[in-house]
Amino acid sequence: MRLLLDTHVALWAVSAPEELSTAAREAIVGAEALHLSVVSPWELVIKAALGKIVLHRPVADLCRELEREFGVHSLPVALPHVLEVGRLPPHHGDPFDRLLLAQARVEGLTIVTRDAVFAEYGAPIVRA
Repeated sequence: MRLLLDTHVALWAVSAPEELSTAAREAIVGAEALHLSVVSPWELVIKAALGKIVLHRPVADLCRELEREFGVHSLPVALPHVLEVGRLPPHHGDPFDRLLLAQARVEGLTIVTRDAVFAEYGAPIVRA
């Protein structure tokens, strides 16, 4: 299975794996390919700067650990991803999550998330 980690899942994978479901942990460890969108570190940096989350280490360190521990590949944002956002129904108002959904649809990835709204898009998910 080719997976795209939602932002909170990526954070939990390296800092609080006990927060993940057994299914999510097994999917991450057994993934054919594991992706982290550049949207996720962008979201973390912005939310940390606004005081919405507290990070106990730099985002760059979290990304390096995901790469080292799980072989995570960085997924850049490309024009087809942005255009796909415009095709999504308005179920979810979070622009970061909408872009993750669009990337998953364009790239044929399964999203690992705890966000129940993702399922409303018909995207394949693994519940975190």
